[in-house]
Amino acid sequence: MQVSRRRIFRAAGVSLALPSLDVFGSKQARGGAATATPRRMVCICAPLGFYPGDFFPKQSGKNYALSPYLNLLREYRDDFTVISGLAGINGGHQAIDGFLTGVPGAGQPGIRNGISVDQLAAQYIGDQTRFASLTLSGQGLGLSWTRTGARVPAHNSPSRLFADMFLEGNQKQVQAKLSDLRERRSVLDDVRDQAKSMRKTLGKQDRNTLDEYLESIRDLERRLVIDEQWVKTPKPTVDAEQPRDIANKSDLIGRTRLLFDLTHLAIQTDSTRLITIMLSGTTSPPPIEGVSLGHHDLSHHGKDPGKLEQLRIVERECLKVFHDLIVKLRRSREGDATLLERTMVYLGSNLGDASSHSTNNLPILLAGGGFRHGSHLAFDSSHAPPLCNLYVSMLQRLGIEVDTFNSATGPLSGLTTTSA
Repeated sequence: MQVSRRRIFRAAGVSLALPSLDVFGSKQARGGAATATPRRMVCICAPLGFYPGDFFPKQSGKNYALSPYLNLLREYRDDFTVISGLAGINGGHQAIDGFLTGVPGAGQPGIRNGISVDQLAAQYIGDQTRFASLTLSGQGLGLSWTRTGARVPAHNSPSRLFADMFLEGNQKQVQAKLSDLRERRSVLDDVRDQAKSMRKTLGKQDRNTLDEYLESIRDLERRLVIDEQWVKTPKPTVDAEQPRDIANKSDLIGRTRLLFDLTHLAIQTDSTRLITIMLSGTTSPPPIEGVSLGHHDLSHHGKDPGKLEQLRIVERECLKVFHDLIVKLRRSREGDATLLERTMVYLGSNLGDASSHSTNNLPILLAGGGFRHGSHLAFDSSHAPPLCNLYVSMLQRLGIEVDTFNSATGPLSGLTTTSA
């Protein structure tokens, strides 16, 4: 009995890869995490990192002097924590695949990736909103991965995403959407039955793998039922116009701004509580005054003074847009708190130094989310805790009772929460 991968993809409308079984060549704990206070998580990756000399402060602790880059956020220094010394997985640019999963070797041939931190969180709190999670990208590929090691397709059209979130379809379009969802459920029923028949012929190890796969199918079925109800529920109205997509792929600042604006709207309307964003890393010169080379070329500067000067211009502009997102979240209120207080915004990279392709000393900034901020947490890179320890802290802040995530040894030391 053979299960068609194409049929599975058609059913899901998202990524659900058939697991690798021995016959062809730890399931995460689940539980409710609903809380009276909505908590949210935004994970942003700058795939070319930030120049370490201008990003990291020279002092640690509470009274550190702001670095040139962090000075752009100076009025909000008590709203964020900068973290140094943490290392990601090896692999240079390919390490991007493991940025939110922490799976060693992710992105390398023959290595099966694991679930990303946002998708794990979605298993607990994703059923509370219209979108279980949103995966956004300025360059095509996204950061999110399913439990079966498949990449979650990313939204890279702000115009279409705005329509999905806020524009009501006519009756014909609504009925077509409902019919599509029901067809997907029917196909999943068929796929599940075929997989169950296959199970009888497998050994113990393969049966365990297939059971995990069947649980993924059940997750999809549950989500499709929820989606049917949301199709029948009026969408929120916002005081914003549908954006126009930016055709110029080198306009990384303009594209980032659109994604951040939509992120704010999605959080403000509680359309989702989990968002990942892959920023662009262009090879062509971005339309920024004083910049004549592509961002990728500049990030591989080899300490050339001219390239470093232009790189600083690009990275400062990126951080200015990040600053604007923080401002919007801080000025938006939800009950007795700001959206920033209830939303952790994680900005980082898979590369500590793009020029040398190093994955050590990753640039990490965590804002909002009810953590005690205002400090520079500096770890000794020779025996620093795993990056996944940060993800455990973030998951726990979402109300999810976990004490490990992939390579994590526990929550990140030194990162504490407020009572908010």
